[in-house]
Amino acid sequence: SFQFQKDFKEAGGEKKSDSAFDIDSNFYTSLRNASVNLGIPLADSEFDVKNVSCPSQEDRDTAARLLKAYNELTEEIEEKNKEVAKCSDAYKEALAFANLKVSFSQIDNLSFLTLRVGKIDAALFDQMKEALGVRAVVVALGEDKTHVLVAASKKNSAEVDVELKKQGFVALEVPKDFEGVPEDVLEGLANQKKKVEAEAAELETTRANFAETHKDQIHSLIKSFAIGVQIEDVVRNLESTELVYRITGWVPASECETYMKELDNITESRIAFREYSPFEVPSVVAGKEQVPVKLKHGRFVKSFERMIFSYGAPVYGMIDPTPFVAIFFTLLFGIMFGDLGQGLVFVLLGILMGTKVIKVGGWNKFAPIFTAIGISSSLMGLLTGEFFSNETLLEPFAEWVTGLFGNPHAPILTMMPSSDPKSIIAMFGVFGVAVGIGFVINTIGLILNIINNISRRRFDEAFFGKNGLAGAIFFWYVIALVVRIVVFKHSIAVYDWIILGISLFLAAFAEPFENLVAGRKPLLENGFGTYLISGVVELIEVISGYLSNTVSFVRVGAFALSHAVLDFLILTLTNMCGGEGSVFGILILIVGNAIIILLEGMIVAIQVIRLQYYEFFSKFFHETGREFMPFKFENK
Repeated sequence: SFQFQKDFKEAGGEKKSDSAFDIDSNFYTSLRNASVNLGIPLADSEFDVKNVSCPSQEDRDTAARLLKAYNELTEEIEEKNKEVAKCSDAYKEALAFANLKVSFSQIDNLSFLTLRVGKIDAALFDQMKEALGVRAVVVALGEDKTHVLVAASKKNSAEVDVELKKQGFVALEVPKDFEGVPEDVLEGLANQKKKVEAEAAELETTRANFAETHKDQIHSLIKSFAIGVQIEDVVRNLESTELVYRITGWVPASECETYMKELDNITESRIAFREYSPFEVPSVVAGKEQVPVKLKHGRFVKSFERMIFSYGAPVYGMIDPTPFVAIFFTLLFGIMFGDLGQGLVFVLLGILMGTKVIKVGGWNKFAPIFTAIGISSSLMGLLTGEFFSNETLLEPFAEWVTGLFGNPHAPILTMMPSSDPKSIIAMFGVFGVAVGIGFVINTIGLILNIINNISRRRFDEAFFGKNGLAGAIFFWYVIALVVRIVVFKHSIAVYDWIILGISLFLAAFAEPFENLVAGRKPLLENGFGTYLISGVVELIEVISGYLSNTVSFVRVGAFALSHAVLDFLILTLTNMCGGEGSVFGILILIVGNAIIILLEGMIVAIQVIRLQYYEFFSKFFHETGREFMPFKFENK
């Protein structure tokens, strides 16, 4: 993995001219166009270069011969298609004229066509046809080819008449009062049209055979020229002297030593290296460039990386949030989508995608996510007692588990409210757990923000402001105070007000303290009045923000409840239509579960992503970095 420090795709300026490069580039473009026109699927945009080499002179000669044959065939097909079009137009208009039953003398009044009927030496028939080319259609009206019909467009009639005269064509005198086009003329045009169409079809077959015969060769050449063009493009943009090239770029620290050894072997030690730590690079020190970030994870956590980079690349040196995202996403999805059967569908889908039994474009790399959320949903389904919306199949399991604790009942966790007060308590318990999870997620986000800012020596942002230590203390203390009041029946003491007031003040009116710690002057950039107003606004923002961040997780419990309600509705409709033993009942059960899996599954995923972005990332993701994008050979 190597990322050039200079982005050649965006870099401006003049490039060094190289005729060989232009030739290879033309070959590459022509071969790709030929591949498209022949209906040959293009190779993948990214391909393994181990078995592909730069184009040799033999490759260029092969490409030239292949393209020459392709171009000749294409030109022949185009000419034949033009001839088909002319024959078809001539036949249609002559046929229309025959049906009109007007006098033959009005042939010249046709809008498109001029007809000439006459005699010619049979030996000159082929010569005359070749001389006229595509300017006219020549049809023999008899087996001996002495009587012919010549059809041409009016704009070419003068040229055609001159050529006919050269070939010794003698026009036949047709009575002016003769009506219609003679049957032999129409028959001749129809036969000529069929003949030309057959020839065109034969050429199309030839093109299809050409494509099938040369498919692998074209693919191989395209890859070779793709590599050659991209390498030459890189070389032309490198800083160089007559004998030396300088290459600068980014390499993962874990691969740096291996790179240097390989390059030393390739160049037979005719190479010099200089290794920089990220913050020694002059452009980074000057603030002109960000250090690119490459995340390193196992297969499961790696499948969540795109979720991070869709929001923005983390700044180099930040704590990687991907493991937290993987855990939170899996947990929240399972709570909101609890059903053992539906969860197992996701598990099966993940396994099939992971083993490439099912290929869904670029989605196969997310197979571990499907497996994880499937397991999480299945576990939640065991607790709620739901299996494809059925609430009775898992009752024995629930009674066995709860029996271990002395009070057998089913389900283990009641989601649907009923007249039983315990069901209401259980339902609110789920909402409480959801808010508790929200508290944990918000807390981790705040801790990440504090640690990230301390590691980057931004102590002002680490200790003050809404997402700094001051804001975190306010948030934590409010939650602790609520727990004390609700659970332990404590009253609010004076020291509680003092702690809340100081932490809230340092979170909302943080500007002078931040400037003092950072060494910035003046402490109040826009004066005391502006500071006071902005502080009041920020105070309201701190209180409302933390309140909304916490309450927002109530939706987790709400979706868990709505999922249970949907399962209940499907089961009710199934029973109304004869139950699971009837055809209609089974049909409703299948369709209903399919709708839940597809539609609600998508909605729940969107809600979980929203919670990650707005409630978690917003705590510490205040600026984005630069994703590590290594150089790859591409076929596009």
